[in-house]
Amino acid sequence: MPRILIIDDERSIRSTLREILEYEKYEIVEAEDGAEGLQLIKKEDFDLVMCDIKMPKMDGMEVLIASAEIKPDLPFIMISGHGSIDTAVEATKKGAYDFLQKPPDLNRLLITVRNALEKKDLVTETKILKRKVSKTRDIIGQSSPIVRIKDTIEKVAPTEARVLITGENGSGKELVARWIHEKSNRANGPLIEVNCAAIPSELIESELFGHEKGSFTSAIKQRIGKFEQANGGTLFLDEIGDMSMSAQSKVLRALQENKITRVGGEKEIPVDVRIIAATNKDLFKEIELNNFRMDLYHRLSVIIIHVPTLNERSDDIPEIAQSFLEEICNDYGVPVKKFTTSAMKALQANHWTGNIRELHNMVERLIILSDKEITEQDVILNSGVNRKNMGLETSAQSNTNTFDQYNSYQEFKDDVEKEFILFKLEKNNWNVTKTAEEMDIQRSHLYNKIEKYKLKR
Repeated sequence: MPRILIIDDERSIRSTLREILEYEKYEIVEAEDGAEGLQLIKKEDFDLVMCDIKMPKMDGMEVLIASAEIKPDLPFIMISGHGSIDTAVEATKKGAYDFLQKPPDLNRLLITVRNALEKKDLVTETKILKRKVSKTRDIIGQSSPIVRIKDTIEKVAPTEARVLITGENGSGKELVARWIHEKSNRANGPLIEVNCAAIPSELIESELFGHEKGSFTSAIKQRIGKFEQANGGTLFLDEIGDMSMSAQSKVLRALQENKITRVGGEKEIPVDVRIIAATNKDLFKEIELNNFRMDLYHRLSVIIIHVPTLNERSDDIPEIAQSFLEEICNDYGVPVKKFTTSAMKALQANHWTGNIRELHNMVERLIILSDKEITEQDVILNSGVNRKNMGLETSAQSNTNTFDQYNSYQEFKDDVEKEFILFKLEKNNWNVTKTAEEMDIQRSHLYNKIEKYKLKR
């Protein structure tokens, strides 16, 4: 039921509007002056405000302007018995949805209220869709490391300071980078992401800085690099610890001079880019091994944000798992399932090597394979949780429960192989070449396995 706040110093007008709107099934809250109305707007949530213009203490225009700073998406319908075209235009310029004269015409009143509420719904839906398109989820959790990260983002985002984000694979470094961009003054500009580990060392310079036609064998036309694509926005260099030394030198020069030169070109191109970098490596160790430049490290690490592992913030798991549960059920178009208390404790007891990414996959698996209620047994059967580790039963009993779900040896072998490949891919941030080398198989063979098991990032 939509909530409407009526702000008017005339009791008769408030009573009339309340009677009309409550008959139409709207929930009504009243305020007798602008100051009281503004306090209610600060403390409570409303879908629409109907506000008189001429009032003692604080007039309607002042309420409209003050509310726009607190809740910019809250629609206002201004009402007045002394209205004119000029007043209506001024109210609209200051953000009012519409203007009604007293006494309001019943049909126009109801149509205006309905349209204002529909507009608010559209604004909300648009924001949700934009968030989905941009793949930006909320940073979920109330643990002290996450609270510190959120506070740091609020302070750092509006500045031009470069940020280095550290943490294990799957811990949420990309999400932190996205929120820094979204809360920055460059939010309307592009956010360009480059996974330095996924690009062969011989192509990284072309990827970052672009190339001129004919600069190397396969350069059949000019190409714009990521630095130029990110001009006026943010460039996110993920896994920067895997960047080649020659590319590091050029990135350092670009940071120092705000200019780049395309591969095979001579012209210097000015760029206006904010750099956010991320790595799962110990860069000091890489510096000692001569794999990373000390001067580049100091250029990048104006602000350092460390993202904790999921195991270090297990108190956040119930909130994160519930969010994933609702999101995935909605995506699949199925009723939202429910975790039992013991199931949630089992998730918290698990050792998460893949961090948030692994938890998301786990929740998706549980939604597909479990009934309406996700139990502790479902969690144990579909994850690495071992009852022996939880002090609940012996390893033999646990193995019996685990193996009971397989009807044949081939089924068991395929499932284990699928989980092993998925684990290795996530560990290496879906770098297929690196994963194939680590597994000691041909890359084409790994691609066939990914296709066979329909694995997706």
